[in-house]
Amino acid sequence: MPRMIDQIRASRLPSNMMQFAARGALQVPAAENIEILVHLAVHNKVFGDLAKMTLAGWDERSSLAAASDPQTPREVLDYFIAPDNLRPKLLPTLLENPSVPESQLVKLATSAMRDTIDVIVKSKRAMSFASVRDTLKSNPYFRKEEIAELQKRADGDGSVAGAASSTPVEASAPAVPEPSVAAPVASSAPAADAAGPATAEAISSGPSSPEDEAISAYMTEHATDIAAEGEKPFQAIGGIVELLGQDYFPIVETAAIPFPAVPPTTATPATAPPAATSAGAAQSTTAKHPAQEGKPAEPKRENALQKINHLDVKGRIQLALKGNKEERSILIRDGTKVVALAVLEAPKLSDGEVEKFASQKNVLEAVLRQIPLKRRFMKNYIVVRNLVANPRTPLDLGLGLMKNLLTQDLKNISANKEVSETIRKLALKMYKQKIEDANKK
Repeated sequence: MPRMIDQIRASRLPSNMMQFAARGALQVPAAENIEILVHLAVHNKVFGDLAKMTLAGWDERSSLAAASDPQTPREVLDYFIAPDNLRPKLLPTLLENPSVPESQLVKLATSAMRDTIDVIVKSKRAMSFASVRDTLKSNPYFRKEEIAELQKRADGDGSVAGAASSTPVEASAPAVPEPSVAAPVASSAPAADAAGPATAEAISSGPSSPEDEAISAYMTEHATDIAAEGEKPFQAIGGIVELLGQDYFPIVETAAIPFPAVPPTTATPATAPPAATSAGAAQSTTAKHPAQEGKPAEPKRENALQKINHLDVKGRIQLALKGNKEERSILIRDGTKVVALAVLEAPKLSDGEVEKFASQKNVLEAVLRQIPLKRRFMKNYIVVRNLVANPRTPLDLGLGLMKNLLTQDLKNISANKEVSETIRKLALKMYKQKIEDANKK
């Protein structure tokens, strides 16, 4: 007789039975139930969210048994170790399971928060992989003093020393800050020349300013991405109307219309010199159009959007790093990823701006993923709360940040119909759990 999981993979069960399966209500062994739930969570669009919720609250003993068994299907282990599905109590067991591949451990170390890092560094198996150690060193939540401690452990542990001894402590430091200090002027000057007049317009501060150092570091680090984008023009996520508002455009259009020209009969005597009456046809024609003659002398005033529209990719990156608050608020919605991410590196970026960015629905997903990687931003509770409540935030990121929320915010998110059903249900579950824990005390 074929197993139930085989029938589900072949789509042979009716919808009511599929719903039972997504609730974990089938009369099959616990290990097969978990395998069924993982299959539905990964591959089934109809019952996937329900299966994810069932797995999130699945019996701990059965989950631990599956997490520790090397014979557990690879798909189940990959699901359990994935950052968006990770249950803290299963993590130590998963790290020691020889069937969990090194690539999954590296992926986990890349986006690990502080509590997850603490568990990883205690795992002998995880720390035996040089790729995991190197990834941890580049994680913003991995403390500088821990890098030195990691090196000491590597030297003292025979299983680790062979792989780590060739990597000095200095080489394990983040690769970006050093180049940014080394040559701020030499890197930024050629970049400005290559971008042309439009790019140079974005540069206004001195050559040794922190903004110039940030530009030098960013241009060096993302040189390949910048070259790939070429001359891609500015295009706002969500469109210009959503970016600036409906009331913005009448003002721009009115400001762009020049004053009407003075009629020739009244303007000619006042503006034309006496010699103009005997001059050639070309001079007399110019004298009859004083509006055209005076137009080049008037300074052309542009708003922030018009200024940005004239810039190429390099120019917009420099403006993102050196511009003002209004310019950053526009460039964070740039459809060019390398430009939008440059805003988050701006030295003058304030916490209030990041709080707003975290709640915006018309930014690239890459922007929302980058914010939690900055330790400074994650110290701001409002940023964390806004990310979880933002329907644009990727599901795995929102689920990982929910554990940091206060009880009242969990309650509010559970009633927020803009976010996904998975977020709402888990928020409600965590809210009830916190209330129960508070009542027990």
